[in-house]
Amino acid sequence: MIVSLKQAIEKAEKNKVAIGHFNVSNFEQLKAIANVAQKLNVPVIIGVSEGERDFIGVRQIVALVKSFKDEGFAIFLNSDHTHTIERVREAALAGFDAVLFDGAKLPFEENIKLTKEAIKIVKSINPEIIIEGELGYIGGSSMVFKKLPKGVAINEKDLTKPEDAKKFIEETGVDLFAPAVGNVHGMLKNAPNPNLNIERIREIKKAVKIPLVLHGGSGISDEDFHAAIDAGISIIHISTELRVAWRKGLEEGFIKHPEEVAPYKLAQVAIQDMTAVVENRLKLFNRL
Repeated sequence: MIVSLKQAIEKAEKNKVAIGHFNVSNFEQLKAIANVAQKLNVPVIIGVSEGERDFIGVRQIVALVKSFKDEGFAIFLNSDHTHTIERVREAALAGFDAVLFDGAKLPFEENIKLTKEAIKIVKSINPEIIIEGELGYIGGSSMVFKKLPKGVAINEKDLTKPEDAKKFIEETGVDLFAPAVGNVHGMLKNAPNPNLNIERIREIKKAVKIPLVLHGGSGISDEDFHAAIDAGISIIHISTELRVAWRKGLEEGFIKHPEEVAPYKLAQVAIQDMTAVVENRLKLFNRL
């Protein structure tokens, strides 16, 4: 039986599968994710960015995820894209299972310095919390774009280099590492997202040895997902895809029920649509 996030990640690495990580900002999203994970009996990570946890409430999302965890399955909570030491401390004290300190836009040495500081604080609060670091800018918004955001690393020369990844991990001691390998936060409106650089994932994995995290999973092809997992990815983030399903489902609910005012009734179609997205992704990542 899996009892910790560390054990879940170790099992995923051993079995050449990936844990699905889904961001939420309301209960409907959380309910859809938890229901599918329970049904498929696979571990899942719930992510909340700074904006998402400000909206839900830091202690509130901890309590909600714990309520599902108490039902006996492997669901974990990640403080996603945390940009300040103060917010890192807040998440650790609140009881998160994992914290991503995101210094991807900072100069290399400053990213290392602040990541080390974040680790020191978190481990002093709870040594069991998993710490993730990030190197390489892939954008900052889970949105649908007409064109790729300015500055994202998609050209080979801009991707995370294995030697930089190795130095970053040796100097910081992070548990998980998120590189830029052609992945982009958000989705393109009328085209698939760029292909991942699978060989770069393989090179980074060989250089660093620790589990790798793929951010910006929405819009990536199924073939690239499987190839990325084979190359060393152990966790995959999905956010925009779930947001799109929520909006489409909610709009459909208003059209189907123009006189309805009960939120839980209007939200049913959105929950169904999000459930379909989560089930598709979890089956794909776990090779079910």
